[in-house]
Amino acid sequence: METIRNFVQLTDRIGTAGQPTPEQFSLIAENGYSWVINLAMPDHADALVNEGELVTREGMGYLHIPVPFKSPAPVHVRQFCRLLKSLLDEEPHQKVFVHCIMNYRISAFMFHYFTKVEGRDPALSRSPMFESWTPDPVWSDLLEWDADKIGMAKAPSAS
Repeated sequence: METIRNFVQLTDRIGTAGQPTPEQFSLIAENGYSWVINLAMPDHADALVNEGELVTREGMGYLHIPVPFKSPAPVHVRQFCRLLKSLLDEEPHQKVFVHCIMNYRISAFMFHYFTKVEGRDPALSRSPMFESWTPDPVWSDLLEWDADKIGMAKAPSAS
């Protein structure tokens, strides 16, 4: 899995990365992932036009939420958080692989998932990707969005 661009295993059930190559989807399936969620824009030079076909051919489910890198919106974060929670709640051992082009969008969205859905401490909710990525003002602002801005009820505090 480490051969996939910017791969990070965030939890035992959630892996995040940049854009996989066509050949890497078999590796993702072999590592027990049941679902692939793609947040990349389909018109990016690195995007795969037939990604859904490549993923489903490997026996995984495929979901695509195109998020413009220069203009992410609260609805994108809300939709992603609800979708990921639904997939993880569906089956207790199901694994989900989430990607964009560089693993930047995902890192920011996962921060909101961990803090707003799971109620984790913000300091413990940051992906290791933040060690190599400095968010621009658009993404810095997104990271500050509260549950009301995203349209989500606040999660209970983790013990």
